[in-house]
Amino acid sequence: MLESNYLLTDEQMIQFITKGYLVLKNDMPHQLHLSIMNQINHVMHNEGNPGNNILPRVPDIQQLFDTPVVKGALSSVLGSDYYMHPHRHCHYNQPGNSTPGGGKWHKDGYWSSMRSHRPWWAMIFYYTHDITEDLGPTAIMPGTQYYEKFLGDRGEPLLPTGKAGTMVLVHFDLWHKASLNVSELDRYMLKFQFLRLSAPEFPSWNHRSKEMIVPEGTPAIHMNLWQDVWDWLRGEHTVKQGYTTTVEERLLALRQELGAENATNRGRAADELGRIGTAAASCAPSLGLLLNDQVETTALNAAYALGQLGTEGIETLISHITEGSRLTAERAAYGLQGAGIEAIPELLRVMKHKDEKRRALAVFVLGMIGSSEGEVVPSLISSLQDQSEWVRRNAVESLGMIKNAGEQIVSALAKVLKDSLLSETDDTSESINTEAIKSYASHQPYIINKIGYTAALSLLRIGNAGDMKEAIRSLERALYSKDRYVRAYASEALTHFRTEEAVDILIRFYRSSRWCPDTSNVSTF
Repeated sequence: MLESNYLLTDEQMIQFITKGYLVLKNDMPHQLHLSIMNQINHVMHNEGNPGNNILPRVPDIQQLFDTPVVKGALSSVLGSDYYMHPHRHCHYNQPGNSTPGGGKWHKDGYWSSMRSHRPWWAMIFYYTHDITEDLGPTAIMPGTQYYEKFLGDRGEPLLPTGKAGTMVLVHFDLWHKASLNVSELDRYMLKFQFLRLSAPEFPSWNHRSKEMIVPEGTPAIHMNLWQDVWDWLRGEHTVKQGYTTTVEERLLALRQELGAENATNRGRAADELGRIGTAAASCAPSLGLLLNDQVETTALNAAYALGQLGTEGIETLISHITEGSRLTAERAAYGLQGAGIEAIPELLRVMKHKDEKRRALAVFVLGMIGSSEGEVVPSLISSLQDQSEWVRRNAVESLGMIKNAGEQIVSALAKVLKDSLLSETDDTSESINTEAIKSYASHQPYIINKIGYTAALSLLRIGNAGDMKEAIRSLERALYSKDRYVRAYASEALTHFRTEEAVDILIRFYRSSRWCPDTSNVSTF
């Protein structure tokens, strides 16, 4: 059992929420890191990059992720039942990298149909040797994990350095890039991805204070967004009821500030209105206009502020999901998750919208809210028959996020998985319209069977929920999917179930699929 002193503190969690990263000091023998580096060096120069097989090819790497420091950090951010994703990669930064600046700023390709501001995913960067700025460590842009657009010159890049064994825990969507290696040495960085299996019901770190205290000097303030993540990680949700004294003069000033020429001032005014809560409901229309602000940081503040204004805020956000542009609709969806269960009735109505984009966003938000209240579950199951693959996939993932899932959900997901396997082709996706492609399929060519992938993941998240026979049969078939990630999730789900039937299936599967780490194109026997 993990000792609590290895869990993160409130201060560390707040840094992860606001800045998107933590540097972990993993105290392991230097000889282990040296051995791992030598093994990787041999593989890279004699066999090429093993990609997802880097862990079975160099099994000693697992020791690093089994330490209390790493397990404590991942448990704090993702919950104690987190899962190591089957995708992992060894990044090789050669001396004299000819790329100007070392690489291009980017977010990693995501695995869901929409990115989540809440930490359902995280990554760890591991360096096998002492890492200095000369060696070209992976540069990160703190605080940018919530932005779809890169900040450019407005951001402040950071080059995390440290001794061999340094690990950097980052929010999955943090902007990062390879920096220039100006040394004469090879630089290896291992990137591993992890995901959360269930929404938090209580804090999973060393939690002491209910109040989120943001350290001074933090760039771009997003108090409502950060508070939403903080409260969600604590398993709580509260919509602010406003000040107890009159705030009319302050509201008037803030409403005027929403139209300021300076984007920072607009953003701060929006943020403060959200902190005021329902007493600022009269400002909802003005905040709604800011959802289309050219400065993304300002628009995000407006979206999350609206989520705190009660009925008026929800109505404004819903109007942008149903009638706004693609951009404002997505921003409104993030704001609605902060509104919580109060937004469910309106979201259920949006699920009947004629536009697949709007339906898909409503389904996404219901998953983020995670409640089975009212008609949520029947409506999501009904959406599994939607003509849009994007809507169906969001429904599959949302069903896996519903708390206290029952046999009805398990049965529906098992059928979806089975049907997806029967219809697998060599194509990367079904035919979907141009608007959907912009935000969805073209970004994920690495997932062949998107519906099956998501169904297997949702079954993994749900775990044992009543009679699992139908699910186990579907997962057994999924072990032989054309999609490597469907196969990986299926094997992990069966491992989690641990029924006698599931274990027998896994034994048969592993006998034929066992991978030998010592066999390669340079080995003799």
